[in-house]
Amino acid sequence: MRMSVRTALTAATAASLALLLTACGGDSGDGKPKGDNDASASAAAKPDVKALTAAELERLVVAQADLKGYLVKKTDAADVANTGDVGADKAACEPLAEALSAVSTGTPGASVQRKAVQAKKGTGASPEDIMGALGAPATAVTLGSYAGEGAQQAFASLKAAGDACGEGFTVSASGEKTKVVKVTPEPLTAGDEALAFTVISQMEGKPFMSTLAVFRKGNNLATFSTISLTGKVKTLPQDVVDAQAAKLR
Repeated sequence: MRMSVRTALTAATAASLALLLTACGGDSGDGKPKGDNDASASAAAKPDVKALTAAELERLVVAQADLKGYLVKKTDAADVANTGDVGADKAACEPLAEALSAVSTGTPGASVQRKAVQAKKGTGASPEDIMGALGAPATAVTLGSYAGEGAQQAFASLKAAGDACGEGFTVSASGEKTKVVKVTPEPLTAGDEALAFTVISQMEGKPFMSTLAVFRKGNNLATFSTISLTGKVKTLPQDVVDAQAAKLR
């Protein structure tokens, strides 16, 4: 499964949502002297949270040992989409297209990618059997870590995009345009907050169904974009989501 297939279906641009947080200043007006309470309030308004490094994320991202019946491999650098090469016709939809393209939403301090290909019933568990199963669902996993409230902001932007872009939008990648015609919310429970969608795009004039799942755990954001060559992915990659969530507890 080459990244170019997925990129032809969905694309994104980087939507930087790292807002500058300012500490409260001045007298509170309640007659109380400044002290530890003010310091605590300031710390709550501007969390001193640091993003994990890529090396730390490599130890936390889902791996082969975490999933039975899957082939899990590190995504080749050449297959990782560059945010500057993709775009959307509606700014509000850019975070959603970004996640569909396996690009971390917002401005993470670091991110890592994996590909998990599911074995179809009737095939063995060897890498050859799994990769040889035509139409096997393939999930692009992206795990990003953010400083401050970056993860919360990135998740909020994805939620807002899901609300705003249900009737579709047009995305582009390297000069090619693809139409996403419908985005439908799906239930998902994982991490501190989660959301998921069924996404229908047009591929050579025919509907192409894929799914997107996202959850935030602390200052880390995990996204799961699942496609199949059959164009008929109807279920979320629950096994992959659960395995990734377990590693972030």
